[in-house]
Amino acid sequence: MYRTPLRNTIMQSYTPPPGGDSPAPADVTAEGSRQAVISSFALDRLEDDPELQAITQFAAKLCNVPVALVSIVEDTRQRFLAREGVEERETPREVSFCAHAMTGEQAMEVPDATDDPRFADNALVTGPLHIRYYAGQPLVSQEGTPLGALCVIDVEERPDGLNDFQREGLAVLAQSVMRLLEARREDLRARRTIADREEQLWRMIDGVPQIAWALDASGRLDYVNSRWNEVTGAEAPETAEDWRPFIHPEDVDATLEMWREALAKDEPFESEFRLRQADGTWGWVLAQAAPVTRSEGQQHRWFGTLTHINEVHRAIEARDLLASELSHRIKNIFAVVIGLARLKAANAPEHKAFAEDLAETLYALNRAHEFVRPSSEPGEERLQGLLAALFGPYRDRMGQPRVAISGMDSAIGARAATPLALVFHELATNSAKYGALSNAEGTVDLTITDSGDDLVLAWCERGGPPLTGEPSNSGFGSRLIEMSVTGQLQGSWERRFEPDGLVAELTVSKAAIAP
Repeated sequence: MYRTPLRNTIMQSYTPPPGGDSPAPADVTAEGSRQAVISSFALDRLEDDPELQAITQFAAKLCNVPVALVSIVEDTRQRFLAREGVEERETPREVSFCAHAMTGEQAMEVPDATDDPRFADNALVTGPLHIRYYAGQPLVSQEGTPLGALCVIDVEERPDGLNDFQREGLAVLAQSVMRLLEARREDLRARRTIADREEQLWRMIDGVPQIAWALDASGRLDYVNSRWNEVTGAEAPETAEDWRPFIHPEDVDATLEMWREALAKDEPFESEFRLRQADGTWGWVLAQAAPVTRSEGQQHRWFGTLTHINEVHRAIEARDLLASELSHRIKNIFAVVIGLARLKAANAPEHKAFAEDLAETLYALNRAHEFVRPSSEPGEERLQGLLAALFGPYRDRMGQPRVAISGMDSAIGARAATPLALVFHELATNSAKYGALSNAEGTVDLTITDSGDDLVLAWCERGGPPLTGEPSNSGFGSRLIEMSVTGQLQGSWERRFEPDGLVAELTVSKAAIAP
């Protein structure tokens, strides 16, 4: 079909022109910018691309020629991303027809290279390659930068060139080449952007003062930042069990159990434990981790941190020591004041009743203070525990409590303990003077019920002296209860004098008594 085969002859037929002059000179600055655009396509990834190869094969068939190329013109060479009819991947730029074709707006045709002054002396024309016909459709980037050409080559001159159908087809194929190149470039840019952001993120994570780590779906740690090695002086762990040597023996079992439970329930994890330091000492850390939601069908990943809180624990220990010292001094102050009250009463018998009442009130406050002091045992900070401590002195001959406490229990804070102690001390004192606790048979039922945001504490006296009616006025004790309940406990109270004895209902806010 063809007079002279082109395969394997391009490089053999080339002899550099004297002085290396380029037939398509370009401004140095503009050329530098053009090369930067070419570099943005990462062309090494596109050599022998199947889609580009299919385009070149079809271009050769469409134009009925032996050779078709996707040629990119670089600074010193033209490289063939896809080729049909030749084996070489590149030729020097000095002999490039495409270097001329890419600068035009339409396809460049050379019907007979021997009659074209630009190419008559070109080694690819005068040499064994015997190029006669060339047609090249420019390849231009979105920036308007000429990159090269989609070209077809023949060894016979073609005076009539391409027909309209072939010319239009070559233009369409060149557009397909550019769409593919631009799509690959955008994908590359997106990947680079993602990679840059990931690198910035990991650098940021590596620079935080906390130990940061990530866990994959299989439960293995696939990232631990450099702070781990700085703090522990050891290689990063891979599994949860690998943490065991680094967690204090007193903390390790509870911590790992909490982690296994969080992992199983896919819930956030938080724990404080002592971590072994590089020098062998133990330092408190706060461990926090959370699962990261992934798209449907993918398992969660976990991200977590270890924050050094040793100084916080030291501050807490110092605070507790100071609080214990203050508590001890307050206890001594109570003892001194109660002793002074009794001493004054002994020297002034006419004030004995007042002094005894004052001393009992101070005893109640002292019991409340004992209840919430820093050295209290865990679990004591409960409402029923406080009430039981207050009513401890009120027992029958057999030593059984005369105030029966029933119903729900609730945690209480230190600020609520004092007003609660004052209120129920006042009720118990009045009952011991005038009500059910003033004789040997009387009892009191104190029932605690839940009322949504409030607690209702019902004080019911039974078996006391018969009541002759409601008191005509309220004394200091009643006003004290009113101020404590409505003020500090954010509640209300009411009382009824029934035939069996006093019934008082106190409603207090759960929020007001909470720790």
